[in-house]
Amino acid sequence: MRLVLASNNPGKLVELQTLLAPLGLELVAQGALAIPEAEEPHASFVENALAKARHAARVSSGPAIADDSGLCVAALGGAPGVLSAHYARIVLPAGGREAQRLAQDAANNALLLQRMQGVADRRARFVCTLVAVRSAGDPEPLIATGRWHGTLLHEPQGSGGFGYDPLLFVPALGRSVAELDTAAKNAHSHRAIAARQMLVLMHEVW
Repeated sequence: MRLVLASNNPGKLVELQTLLAPLGLELVAQGALAIPEAEEPHASFVENALAKARHAARVSSGPAIADDSGLCVAALGGAPGVLSAHYARIVLPAGGREAQRLAQDAANNALLLQRMQGVADRRARFVCTLVAVRSAGDPEPLIATGRWHGTLLHEPQGSGGFGYDPLLFVPALGRSVAELDTAAKNAHSHRAIAARQMLVLMHEVW
């Protein structure tokens, strides 16, 4: 079965291809099917993920899965939250999508560090909500949520991953997320936790 991923983020595609491999699905990014990105106007991860999944299912006329995820910082009342990907408002540089993503990531991290200056409470967590629908009008969307707890560093640490990975330190592993190899990240991440829940739901319901 082909499952459309309602995202054009290459990092998410690679992670979810690995995590959902036991289902034997063909996971295809919506961009490969010329499906435009959906609006994400909502205040919660689950509402945005559902909107994206229904949009991709409608345009592709088939099942779709969407991931809405971000970083929630306790001292900032859960911010950047659903605005994580575009926390800092910048003029993106000319060039390809990857160059623009790297510039946005750097600006987001810089803004977060600025707003956390002098803040003692460094608790934060990555949150991932996955929503899968069999069709655009599916009355029973499958919803799974994973949370990965850690503390914010005072400066980036590590060169792997993407987004806020260099800033979230995971005490249980003694490293930042950006210092973890792919196997460790796929075993412990918020996306891994949500994907394992989704695997169970798909087996039970689909």
